[in-house]
Parts: sequence; C-alpha cells; structure tokens
Amino acid sequence: METQQHKSGFVSIIGNPNVGKSTLMNALVGKELSIITHKAQTTRHRILGIVNGDDFQMVLSDTPGVIKPAYEMQNSMMNFVKEALVDADVLLYMVTPEEKELKEAHFFEKIKKTKAPLYILINKIDQIDQEVLEKAVKYWEGLFPEAKVFPISALTGFYVPELLEILVSKLPPSPAYFPKDQLTDKPERFFVNEAIREQILAHYSKEIPYAVEVVTESFLEEPKIIKIRSVILVERETQKGIVIGHKGSALKRVGIGARKSLQQFFGKKIHLELYVKVSKNWRSSQQQLKRFGYNN
Repeated sequence: METQQHKSGFVSIIGNPNVGKSTLMNALVGKELSIITHKAQTTRHRILGIVNGDDFQMVLSDTPGVIKPAYEMQNSMMNFVKEALVDADVLLYMVTPEEKELKEAHFFEKIKKTKAPLYILINKIDQIDQEVLEKAVKYWEGLFPEAKVFPISALTGFYVPELLEILVSKLPPSPAYFPKDQLTDKPERFFVNEAIREQILAHYSKEIPYAVEVVTESFLEEPKIIKIRSVILVERETQKGIVIGHKGSALKRVGIGARKSLQQFFGKKIHLELYVKVSKNWRSSQQQLKRFGYNN
C-alpha cells in the first residue's frame, strides 16, 4: 500500500541568467550543489538536486539561464533547458521583479503551452517595495492566467518552506527514481570542477571565466583525506598566463578557495593539485564539448 502513496517527480527551474535559480535549488536541497555568482552563464549544465522525504522524492533541475546561443557550447546549454521543459512534472518559471520576458521568445511560448502545473516565482523581493511587487504580480498573472504567481526570496528563505510543501503536493504517485540517500545525479568530480570554476568566476574578469573548462583527472578518497588533481583548460596561451598569475599567485588563490569549499562539501581534508593547459577553441569543438559533458 505504501508504494502507491509514495510520490516522486521532476521539478524544473527555468528563467533568464542571474534570476536566482541556483540559489533556490540550494535552498530547497539544503546543500550547495550549484555555483552561485553574479556573472551570467554560471550554470552550464543541467544539475539535478534531489529532495528526499519518507513518502516523497522531488528531483529538481537547475538549468542554464535562457540566452540566444552565440557558439556551440551555448547551443548545448539551451538543449539542457529544452530537456527540462519536456520532462517536468512541475515547472517553476523564475523572474526578478523588473523583468518582462525571456531572452528567447520561443521558450516563452513553450512555457505557455506546458501541460505541467506552472508556478511563476518572483524572486529577490527582499530588494523591492510593496508597490513594485504588486505591479509585478499583476503583470505575470495577466501573462500566464493558468499559472500561480508567488513572491519569494531564495536568498533569505522567504516562502521557500511553503513552496516546498506545495511542490511535494503536486508530485505524481511513483516510487523513488534515485536512492534515498542521494542528493544529486552528478559524480564527485563534477562538484570538484564546479568548485574550481566558482573560484575562477570570483577572481578573474572579462573573458577568462567563459573561456575556461575544468577537468578532474584523479579523485582518490582515503579515510581521512581526498587527493584531487585537476586541470584548468584555457583557449589561448595568453589566458594561461593570466590564470597562473605572477609567480603562480593567481592560481594559488583559486586553489585555496576551492580547497576550502570542497572541505566543507565533502566533510574531509582535501589535497588539491591544480595545473593549467591550453586546449585551442574548445568551446566550438564538438569533440571537446562531448568530452566535457555538453553533448548528449
């Protein structure tokens, strides 16, 4: 009898870059699975975060922000968003109070046609006054009459517990899709790469963060320590020099920051070796993108 009552389903979070999708997923899962920074295109892959309860399992999909693709890697990023639209049992469309549209019009149409329960989440309401909020609510209710509109603050947690309850109530009856002690579908190395990429986003400006990919070549877990060796790939020699910095100072800073966040994430001491290599024009190479997990 219990298996019939168990609910499981996929909840997809969609929206423009920087609306707070990753912050919301981390707030719901309770662990930092997605990189959060103020730079666009931070989330490049579709990351699944899993929220488990005794009688439910909610699989959240944090997707890249919707953009008009300018090169091959971005095409691949938008394919992740399309997938998330197709297999969603519940769809969360996240906006900021001043926002009026998705950067890609046909996604807008796709969202309007969805058969799944649709929730418009107006995020970052901790930054605005009541009048602005009321206008935003009215605007989105007019645009999506079938949807429910909720003001939230993913950062402060306002309306996040209530939202979690609503989402669980909308999940279809189903056994769990993943083991109940699992938080994500991604392997450990993925989170190592993300932690390093987060530091690169924080410490370098202009083109550097977007021209970089991280590959973890070895991940060796021992009882008291995890030994990791990762390579930062850049597209040009000049970028390699910038990433390493004077006498290796810039790279050292990345290593220290990544090690701290990985120690917190894995709850163990971390030994991290970092190297920088040039992989010419990897963002436009189908073969390279496949290797980095962008092409299905």
